[in-house]
Amino acid sequence: MTDLAADDAFLDHYGFAHDPFAARVPGFKFFPAQRKPVLGQLHHLARYSQLVLVVTGPQGSGKTLLRQALVASSNKQSVQSIVITPQGSLDASALLQQIGQALGVTPADYDSVMAQIIQLALTGQEVYLLVDDAERLTGAAIETLMRLAEGAEARPHVFLFGLDSLVPRLEALSDGSAQEAYHVIALQPYEPEETQEYLAARLEGAGGDPDCFSAEQVTRIHEASGGWPGIINEVARDELIEGMQVAASAGRRGRGWALPLPKKHALAVLAVLLLVVAALVLRGGGEPDPTDLAGQAGESSSAPAGVAGPGAAIEFNGAEKPLPLPLGSDAQPVIREPLAAAAGEQEEGLGEPVEAEPTPPVVDPVAPPPASPAPAPAPAPAPAPAPRAIEPPAPKVEAPRPAAAAPAWSDTASSLGWYGQQPATNYLVQIVGTRNEQNAKTMVQQYGSSYRYFTKLHEGKPLYVVTYGNFASRTQAVAALKQLPQKLQAGKPWVRSLGSVQNEIRAAR
Repeated sequence: MTDLAADDAFLDHYGFAHDPFAARVPGFKFFPAQRKPVLGQLHHLARYSQLVLVVTGPQGSGKTLLRQALVASSNKQSVQSIVITPQGSLDASALLQQIGQALGVTPADYDSVMAQIIQLALTGQEVYLLVDDAERLTGAAIETLMRLAEGAEARPHVFLFGLDSLVPRLEALSDGSAQEAYHVIALQPYEPEETQEYLAARLEGAGGDPDCFSAEQVTRIHEASGGWPGIINEVARDELIEGMQVAASAGRRGRGWALPLPKKHALAVLAVLLLVVAALVLRGGGEPDPTDLAGQAGESSSAPAGVAGPGAAIEFNGAEKPLPLPLGSDAQPVIREPLAAAAGEQEEGLGEPVEAEPTPPVVDPVAPPPASPAPAPAPAPAPAPAPRAIEPPAPKVEAPRPAAAAPAWSDTASSLGWYGQQPATNYLVQIVGTRNEQNAKTMVQQYGSSYRYFTKLHEGKPLYVVTYGNFASRTQAVAALKQLPQKLQAGKPWVRSLGSVQNEIRAAR
């Protein structure tokens, strides 16, 4: 069954209005006791902290259900909830586009989004950013959310719901941070009693019997699923399908047994008895009239055929198989052999298909000589010198620029350079990122030796990031950020650790 929601046989067998264990059932509500403290903790931390709140758990652990409960339990008059569910990898620009669309902001860039959030805060409105399947966010998108959560005048409350693999990425992005930037809450599986309550709620919501499963089945479902609701749905559905198939098989067997023995065996026994009676009559002396003997012989030859006529062919897996007339003591083997053969065919049909190995191609012995000259003149290496010939113009572009000063303030993807020589626990101020390396060099030359730039990969392309300073503490870096020229502060620079920069340079190698 590929689509149980539309399978009438499945629904009719149990009297369901819909598939009780479908992934998304409209109107279904089940919130176990152990999830309620988690929901309360999320509301509390959102009100009194600036942390990014992270909820983790395996696939099918109930993260989406918790996110729905969080939105439903929020004050609709004072909270605007923006739910983002990435369908694939989601980068920073696409993330800001979705947030800006929800807030009615155009253009949807960081400054415009923050300005709207500040404006809403002045009117008493808070913004909840809830990201489901947050493991699909790119590193730049996560950095953007963390930067939004650090807002000064106002900030959104950021909630990330994702797999456990999300936590190491957050650790790498906040490596060396002097203050905590996020808080992780790991969901726990259901207890056996909660599993039983969950199954009953699912069955009752579909209009079925809440006690459809026996105690042994509930225990088996809980152990096989580990108590995770998503897996409970799959295991419970399999239990229902198996029960339906067993009941249907029992019904077919009941209809096929009209006698204490199978019909074929009963007919065979009857035919043997008739033959034995006919043989005894023929051996019994001259008392019977020859015409009677002839009549009996005719009856003995026609009666089995007449009796076996209606049952001479029975249905077995949809195929008609003839019933041979057994003779003597060999009756049983003649009847059982077709059954065994048919059973063997049925078992083979249920097995895994075995792919035949491909037949090696037949090579014409005359064909290789003309074929070999074709690939032989492989002029593929010939174009290779052409790209190398382009290399000389590159030094001409670099020549006019101060090559001696480059190692002091620049970096490349092949070396950590100056950044790798600094302690990972230090901090700097990220000024701006640009796709044009010349723009980064010009800015560094314009503002002085305290400015440098490094190269990282963003969306598969080089991004040249200009930074300022080298500070032993985050407090010093924040103070230096406030002293930057107004022209640079307009780009919303932000403080980050040198360790995170070093990780980005290594990733770009």
